Amino acid sequence: MVDLRGYHFIMKKQTNLKPKLELLTNPQAYFHELVTDTLSEKKISTKPETEFYLVNLLNQFVLTKNLFVQDASGQHKEEPLALMVKGAIEESNPEGQKLLFQRVGDFSLYISGFFQESIYRKPVNIDYYIEMGGAAYGNAANLSESQFKKIFEELSDRFSVFVHVLSTISEKTTQKTESNLLRIYELWLKTKSQKAEVSLKKAGIDPKLQKN
Repeated sequence: MVDLRGYHFIMKKQTNLKPKLELLTNPQAYFHELVTDTLSEKKISTKPETEFYLVNLLNQFVLTKNLFVQDASGQHKEEPLALMVKGAIEESNPEGQKLLFQRVGDFSLYISGFFQESIYRKPVNIDYYIEMGGAAYGNAANLSESQFKKIFEELSDRFSVFVHVLSTISEKTTQKTESNLLRIYELWLKTKSQKAEVSLKKAGIDPKLQKN
């Protein structure tokens, strides 16, 4: 979940930052460049606050442990999305409920953007993550005030658009090893995904010309 306290700090730091050299030594700046470039390439306009939220989301999940929950023994484990939604719905404290819905939205957006291949190997499809994530951000918006309400509303209303933004960034940053290409080809065989086809063609492989 994106830390909203850190969000205020980053927003201030980015808007006041002047030396470009400092920007390049900051991983936050790396993600900022990726997000702004991708939005520009895809001709997608968004609120500046939402753009920075996406940057912070990427920065948050650099540590993959943030994708998991910590149990009583301190071990990190994956929590099914349905249980995350259930926990948010059943939370009685409004602030706690908002944070849990935000967590569901953040997790769904990142997974559906960066790990589409793994979703296709699960019982649910990417539409499920998009539906749950968009609804979760909508609920977080209803429990929020001021600028964060508007951010969550835009994330909810345009969830699939931002999934496309993150999947494009994933495409730019994922190393195409032989095993990765094989998984992408298997994904294309199963789904005829346009994104998978583009990835293969960039690696010099036209899946439509491959023999069975």
